[in-house]
Amino acid sequence: QVQLAESGGGQVQTGGSMRLSCAASGRTFSGTSMGWFRQAPGKEREFVAAKSWNGGNTYYADSVKGRFTISRESAKNTVYLQMNSLTPDDTAVYYCAATREWNLLLLPGTYDYWGRGTQVTVSS
Repeated sequence: QVQLAESGGGQVQTGGSMRLSCAASGRTFSGTSMGWFRQAPGKEREFVAAKSWNGGNTYYADSVKGRFTISRESAKNTVYLQMNSLTPDDTAVYYCAATREWNLLLLPGTYDYWGRGTQVTVSS
């Protein structure tokens, strides 16, 4: 069992930056792939970024490529999402997720554990 807790959300103006954190507990973190998803009001949950458990593969949605960076700090059992050049289209609840799989990381169904989410609001 893995417990995930996101933090770092809030409100920022267009063009600003924000860093989200996701602390994992309850299981060996090193063998777990981590992903970030988001869900805006009235829309389906969508993939944002993921990093495989061995750190060898990193994936980004086209909409965030070049602006967002996913990283992990194994010593703290924490994964981060650095978000730069934010726009109102980035407004959503952001969720982190964990899985023992190393592929198909763009699909929500691959993940076994989810955090409760943190709200990110970007104002124009």
